[in-house]
Amino acid sequence: MDIAAQRDPRRWLILIVLCLSTMVLVIDTMSLTVAVPAIARELDADAALIHWVLDAYTLVFAGLLLTAGSLGDRYGRRRVMLIGLLLFGSASLAAALAASPEQLITARVGMGIGAAVIMPGTVSILTTVFDADERCRAMAVWGGVSMLGLIGGPILAGALITQFWWGAVFLINVPIAAIAAIGAMALLPESRGPWRTPDPVGAALSVLTMITLVAAVIAWPQHGFDGNTALLLVTAFAGAICFIGWERHTDAPMLAPRLFHERNFTGGGISLLLVQLGNAGLLLVLTQYLQFVRNYSPAEVGLTFLPMALASLLCNGIAVRLGARIGGGTLIGAGMLAMAAGAALLAELPEHGPGFTVLALCVLGASSGLAVPAAVAMLAGTLPAADATLNDSVQQAGAALGVALLGSLLADRFSARMPDSAPDAARRSLVGALSEAARTQDTGLTALAHRAYGAAVHSTFLTAAAGIAVAAIIVLTALRERKPQGQCDFENATVPRAAHLAG
Repeated sequence: MDIAAQRDPRRWLILIVLCLSTMVLVIDTMSLTVAVPAIARELDADAALIHWVLDAYTLVFAGLLLTAGSLGDRYGRRRVMLIGLLLFGSASLAAALAASPEQLITARVGMGIGAAVIMPGTVSILTTVFDADERCRAMAVWGGVSMLGLIGGPILAGALITQFWWGAVFLINVPIAAIAAIGAMALLPESRGPWRTPDPVGAALSVLTMITLVAAVIAWPQHGFDGNTALLLVTAFAGAICFIGWERHTDAPMLAPRLFHERNFTGGGISLLLVQLGNAGLLLVLTQYLQFVRNYSPAEVGLTFLPMALASLLCNGIAVRLGARIGGGTLIGAGMLAMAAGAALLAELPEHGPGFTVLALCVLGASSGLAVPAAVAMLAGTLPAADATLNDSVQQAGAALGVALLGSLLADRFSARMPDSAPDAARRSLVGALSEAARTQDTGLTALAHRAYGAAVHSTFLTAAAGIAVAAIIVLTALRERKPQGQCDFENATVPRAAHLAG
């Protein structure tokens, strides 16, 4: 029988719908990074609230992604994906109109639920519509369009914030989600997979563990290691123990316990987590420094990120060729060492101009392009097809931890460098210091806050560089080399996720 004759004649139109559905998630992630300073100023949000604006989405996305995949298998992937698009678009509209940090955080939770529902459907429908002969081409197109969103997101966000207001970065999601939903209703075939019993207890325990861990990290610079911080850490530890115990004994685990005995599963997962942790945290710190201290406009910040995204795209292609030759462990370790070098270069930003910033970002982007595809390929090589979205869960979890860890470290070191004579609001955050200086017309306080923030940025980036370098050495020495089984498998691993550069 002629296989070509059995192919869906609308499959490339269907691919456009799937690309739009994924691109809206990528655009949102990078756009929000550029919008953070404007949100902090206009909603009067302190560092802790800003962390939750970023992490509310990523934590929910990471925690629900595996469970959401089973809904499409049971109730229909097209139907569930449509619900996700409608929820993501509606929550984006609510985020654009938010009048307080708490309202924005609530809307971000809704966006995270919508994203978790959308992502598994796009992967499953793509693999259903395209046969093995065309699947690699389709994945390459899907990845290329996602990268376009990754590159264009910061530039678009910067232009929108400059011309309108910070809410425009969320408002742009609404028409894209609407077009994708209309296309889904008109073009996507309905399909189901083998029914997998969902694991709501496992999902709840994983989300609880991540939320309490992130909350403890965020609370630390504000309150120190007090009773509340200790309680959060104990809860996170207990949640992790309960999650492992539940997964070992339930009949329908989110992940088969045997996977944790696979060296490449644990190595690839930990490597991916660490890479995304570094990426998200470094970009958060950098964005705030460029806008608050260097006085870059949002549009200028977006353009500054362009060389980083292009370097990542270029090294993605290089990773495809190198990965098949030298193995994933070596490539991950080399990429992480490059990331450590990029972080060390970023530590010197207070002493250098824009050209140095571009150089540091190119190194950082290149490191992601090398390490992420190799880590994804190593992790994916141990997973059954039904658990393919675990890659996204790990990346989102890493991004959430990165934002919390480096953001909290920056806040703590800024406060430590502000004199005791400064007002309380000025010691707590740079936003508070600049607001207080504007209210009192105290130019000396502005200069003092900028110096303290520059010193805090320097220290934070150096600490990050040291931590990433140690992790890279561990990866290089501990991971067993695992070469991909086929070129296409490694290419599929280069598909950029929403957290690839930002979390």
